[in-house]
Amino acid sequence: MNKLTQTIDINASREQVWDAIVNDAKYREWTAEFHQGSYFEGAWSTGDTIRFLALDEKGEKSGMLATIHSAIYPEFISIQHLGLVANGVDDTTSEEVKKWAPAFENYTLKSIDNTTTQFVVDVDSNEEYYDYFLEVWPRALAKLKEICERTI
Repeated sequence: MNKLTQTIDINASREQVWDAIVNDAKYREWTAEFHQGSYFEGAWSTGDTIRFLALDEKGEKSGMLATIHSAIYPEFISIQHLGLVANGVDDTTSEEVKKWAPAFENYTLKSIDNTTTQFVVDVDSNEEYYDYFLEVWPRALAKLKEICERTI
């Protein structure tokens, strides 16, 4: 398992960045960089089960099954990926899942000053997805930054 770390400075408070991560509409916007139509089902508190989903080409729910390993508002979120969701069914026992699960995705929000947050993401990735994440995470973080910094 490889670890990928990406960092971006965002001109917004940690609370604003946290909101952009866990707010349904904002989440859908920045995670579209990974897969158009991405969304989550579940909640973001320690111990919660959460599914990161999108509809596949057949219109079935597919994605990742996880738990929130740790949520310390507004500083840190640790997501423990436990399996896949295929055709709307959770899979935590297949040989494909056993190759990588559990895997962690951690978000650290560091206050640089009153108006700037450094967002750090650490992701466990197998070889198969490492290059993909290396390419897509910077785009997703740029989108997250845009969402946090826009004034409405």
